[in-house]
Amino acid sequence: MTGLLEDLAKALSRLPGLGRRSAMRAALALMREPERVSDPLADAIRAVRARMCCCSRCGAFTEKSENPCAFCTSHLRDGSTVCVVEEPADIETIEASGAFRGRYHAIMGKLSPVRRCGPESLRLRELSERVRDEGFSEVLLALSTDMEGDATAAYIAECLKPFPGVKVTRLAFGLPADSGVAYSDPLTLRRAINSRLAM
Repeated sequence: MTGLLEDLAKALSRLPGLGRRSAMRAALALMREPERVSDPLADAIRAVRARMCCCSRCGAFTEKSENPCAFCTSHLRDGSTVCVVEEPADIETIEASGAFRGRYHAIMGKLSPVRRCGPESLRLRELSERVRDEGFSEVLLALSTDMEGDATAAYIAECLKPFPGVKVTRLAFGLPADSGVAYSDPLTLRRAINSRLAM
């Protein structure tokens, strides 16, 4: 195996969901059919790099020619609520559900002492500025339910205390759709029980 191919596999292994062996298989596939696979992929990556960015206001993926993005500029969206997410990809996931019609704010990560990601590494100052300037009445925290996500949510709630008219909420916890109690972990079950709804 040449060093160049190993370098390609190492670069691919940095992508989510690709381990070392999967990355090597992908690298070999790229080399096996360059006209059908490698060239279109390289062109697509170049186009994205040249024409796309993160929205300067909310952090969502957008084209450079549409910055701020449609989530921030559309008059059809509810300007009283902002949904705080960890990453721009989370915006796409929530939007696909069709359940939220407000604004978004990606903080670009979560608090993590292990990864040396403190409050200064996140877009928290920008969030406070938007809450002050855009007059949100509710900040919905759609963050991970792990320890780091919980710590980040608590930190954001504390940062927003100087805005007394702003309600800070969090996504409800519960069992996943099409799943059962037998397949749930204890933490999910505890949160589902504590967040139970009246029928």
